[in-house]
Amino acid sequence: MKFRALSVGIAVLLAVVGIPLAMFATAKLLPAQKTQKTESADYKISGPYTHENLTIFLVHGVDTLPGKKFLTLQEALASKVVIVHETKDVNELAIENVSKDQEVYVQSGDIVKGGQQDRVLAVDLIVPPRSGRIPIAAFCVEQGRWRQRGQEEAGKFESSNDIVASNALRIAANKSKSQGEVWAKVSEAQAKLSENVGGSVNSTVSASSLQLSLENKKVQEGIDSYVKKLADIVEGKSDVIGYAVAVNGKMNNADVYGSSALFRKLWPKLLKASAVEAVAELQRGEKFEAARVDEVVGFFAEAEDGKAAGDESTDRVRRVTRETDKNLLFETRDQKQDATLHRSYIKKQ
Repeated sequence: MKFRALSVGIAVLLAVVGIPLAMFATAKLLPAQKTQKTESADYKISGPYTHENLTIFLVHGVDTLPGKKFLTLQEALASKVVIVHETKDVNELAIENVSKDQEVYVQSGDIVKGGQQDRVLAVDLIVPPRSGRIPIAAFCVEQGRWRQRGQEEAGKFESSNDIVASNALRIAANKSKSQGEVWAKVSEAQAKLSENVGGSVNSTVSASSLQLSLENKKVQEGIDSYVKKLADIVEGKSDVIGYAVAVNGKMNNADVYGSSALFRKLWPKLLKASAVEAVAELQRGEKFEAARVDEVVGFFAEAEDGKAAGDESTDRVRRVTRETDKNLLFETRDQKQDATLHRSYIKKQ
């Protein structure tokens, strides 16, 4: 592909003249299709920023939602302006924004803890002020429990501090939409984490709970160095609207937003998920070359070249899925603002 050849050529030229690629730090993406205008045509990429087997690239661009001040689901639950209600339907919950004037952004992959069993929310959603109860698709990430856990309330969910941390789980919830596959991928993720942190991450309180595994002390210790090393890479960069991730030297996933302010709010949660995936996929004793800027360019462009495989809409948001043999792209647009809200790029395994 022409853009890949161009990017590689630039990298070679920089190496010849003695300028490291990381110092160049930007690569402008060309449109995936001449007839299709994409925001990524104007993205710039900085990096790589690497720790162990995890490499992060930052995506720079112009806000398509300037001035929007969404609360994240994590913030909204902590401040009690949103209630996520248990419906006793495994695959559908209800969300309610009780604030007077604050909109809340829910991201597909957000885990909500509590209720009859922990769930992962399956769609991007904007919840308006005084929304009333709105149904939202969900999948169970805690097979077996169907009762109150400890002092938690069985009728609602208390927090959303984590997001699913593997491409396999993202695909199961977003593409396959299979509860059985979600359970299988949760078990697989727990097994990988257990192997790499040197002990079981399954909680004695609820062995199947993904959320409790993410809270496991050994998992927290495992991701700590990644988070400490990479958390500050966004500092002083006001135009960052997203990031791309490579694990073990290979492109893995990316999230890009219409609002730099929204990305910054989500960054700690996103970085933690990336660190969890890096720990799960760690191959001790193996060394990997960090991914390159031109590989990020190719990843974005190839995903955007996919055929539209689905179009799901509500009054407020519209989500279009694009798929190729190697990649998935889920694009959510804010129909009220007629602008991109979130783009999720996933490399198929």
